[in-house]
Amino acid sequence: MSLPFDLRSLSLFVAVVEHGGFSAAARVRHIAQSAVSQTIAGLERRLDTRLFERHDRRVRLTPEGEVLLEHARRLLADASATELALKELNGLVKGEVRIGIPSMLGSYYLPPLLMGFAARHPGIRMTVIEAGARRLQAMIKARELDLGIVVEDGSTCELETEALLRAEMVVCTPRDHPFTARHSVTPEAFLSEPLVLFQDGYFHREFVDAMARRLDIQPRLTFQSNLIPLTKAIVRQGFGITTFLRRVIEEDDLSAVSFDPAAWLTLSLAWQPQGYLSRAERAFIDYALSQRDSL
Repeated sequence: MSLPFDLRSLSLFVAVVEHGGFSAAARVRHIAQSAVSQTIAGLERRLDTRLFERHDRRVRLTPEGEVLLEHARRLLADASATELALKELNGLVKGEVRIGIPSMLGSYYLPPLLMGFAARHPGIRMTVIEAGARRLQAMIKARELDLGIVVEDGSTCELETEALLRAEMVVCTPRDHPFTARHSVTPEAFLSEPLVLFQDGYFHREFVDAMARRLDIQPRLTFQSNLIPLTKAIVRQGFGITTFLRRVIEEDDLSAVSFDPAAWLTLSLAWQPQGYLSRAERAFIDYALSQRDSL
C-alpha cells in the first residue's frame, strides 16, 4: 500500500505549524522557502485536501490540518523512538536527557541531582526546560518532552510517575508582617491579603486558585510574575505576600509560616508510559529515585 506522505514531508508540515509560516520553517531547516512550499503543496495534493488557509503571508491550519498535525507529531515521535531503539541494539546510547522542571524546583531543589548525574555520566548532555508544571505535563503527553517534574493531583493518571519529593508550601511575608508572629496561617487569612502570584499554568498559582475555589473566596491579586527574585522583591517591599515551597525562602530575609492545616505537595518524575526511553533516560530515572532521600 502506497502512503500519501513520508516522514520528511510530515516533518516540514510540523515545522511550518510550529514556526508560524513557510519562511520561518525554511530558515530553521536551512532550505529554500520554495522547497517548503512545494513539499506542502505536494502533501496537500496527495491527501486531496487543504492543510493551511493562507492570508497575507500568514498561515492557519484548516480542520483537516489540525487532524494531520496530531497524527504527524505522533508518527514522527514513533519514528525517532524506533531509530533510537535500533541504534541501542548495537550498543549506542542516546547522548542527551531532556527534562522539564518548574522554576522553583530547578533553582532550589534539583541542581545537586542534575550535577550529580552529570558527574556520573559525563558523556550525556543534559537539557533542562523550564515551564509551568501543567505545561510540562502537556508536553510529556504530546511526546514533546521525555521527562518532567509534575505535581501529583489526579490529572497525571495518563503518565507514568514516580514520587520524587514531598515539599511544604508556606506563606511568604516580609519580616515585619503580622503573620510572622503566628505559628500558622489559615487559608482564609492568607486569601484576605494582597497577593503576588505566578501566572496560570504554574503549580504555585494552581495551589492558590484551588484554595480559593474550595473556600469560595476571590483572591486579592496585586502582582503577577513568574520570576522568583522579582516576586521576593515585591513581597520584601510590602506590596503583597505570596506562597512558596519552604526551601525557596530558607536563608532569606523573608518569613516562612506554615498554613493551617499544613500544605504538602508531592512532586513526581513523569514520562509517557507508551513512549520509548533511551538508556540515558532510564539511567537518569534510576539515579533520581536513588537520591530521593537527599532532596
